[in-house]
Amino acid sequence: MDWQELTDLTRGEPFVVERVRLAGNGIAVEGQFEPPQLAQLSADDQVFVAAFVRSHGSIKEMERIFGVSYPTIKSRLNRIAESLDFVDTDPAPSGADVVDRLRRGEIDVQEALAELERSR
Repeated sequence: MDWQELTDLTRGEPFVVERVRLAGNGIAVEGQFEPPQLAQLSADDQVFVAAFVRSHGSIKEMERIFGVSYPTIKSRLNRIAESLDFVDTDPAPSGADVVDRLRRGEIDVQEALAELERSR
């Protein structure tokens, strides 16, 4: 069964994967695993995201593929983006990281205090 079949089967309802088997060596892991965010999208949205990636993010190409207008593409992208959690690409450093950098002499006391203040 692939993700699209699973998505159709669950009809958009949240689900938890409880067993994963590694195909190469037959090892199985049991627990409660949340499926990847993209697998939680509807089948139509999964196709849309795949098309967007294949078109290298070209909205003009997406307009051609789906036969819809620029605002329709943008609206759908925005709706999908709202349902996804994004990784913070510039997270605030932890206090321990700042202290370690201070200890190694990479930053001075004033810089350390400023970073700690920003991370609050």
